[in-house]
Amino acid sequence: MLSLMSFSELLSRDIHNARITCQDVRRQQLKCAEFWLILPAELECDALCKEKTLHRVLRNVNSQLLVVRPDLNVAAFEDVTDQEMQSGKGMHFSIHCYKTTTPSAGLPVAFSVQVENKSYYMCCERECGKMIVRFKEGEVPKEIPGESNIIFFKKTFTSCCSQAFKFEYSMEQGMFLAFEEEGYLRKLILKKLSEDEVDETMKISLCKFSQNENHNL
Repeated sequence: MLSLMSFSELLSRDIHNARITCQDVRRQQLKCAEFWLILPAELECDALCKEKTLHRVLRNVNSQLLVVRPDLNVAAFEDVTDQEMQSGKGMHFSIHCYKTTTPSAGLPVAFSVQVENKSYYMCCERECGKMIVRFKEGEVPKEIPGESNIIFFKKTFTSCCSQAFKFEYSMEQGMFLAFEEEGYLRKLILKKLSEDEVDETMKISLCKFSQNENHNL
């Protein structure tokens, strides 16, 4: 494909020599127009841009709420009273929704939570060959230029259970947020889902904790 400079030089030279036709000029114009139209589209689809942020608590199949305790490096589903839920310590999540050009993969989202006036974001890291869910202090970015270990794809849990969801880790297909029992805890983990399998430990409902929240997710 000719660059703009080479096209300009070619046009000037050939017109001077009276050897270029109108058809040749039109063909080269189309090539240059094609270059400028395609390039921005290719750049745009590489980045995720935040569209909105919703505020929810996360419930599992047992109606327990996800509670983050950074001081203990633990995130687990717990039985919580209504009064404790309103206080919101470690359980009022911000769900950051990003625009996507591939809606079939699910809605890209990131999670963060406030604990004692500090913000923590959810991410996944590999440790000793196993993927671990962690919460790290920091803010969720407005734009994500490429792959990120904070992004999950929100999917409907099943076709007949549209009010609950499952969240697939964006960097490992088939790995979903779930819980596993560890002593008295139901810890948040990443878990492999086989094709056509229904795993209730991955079922998560997003519930309002503020009456002022009007958006649906």
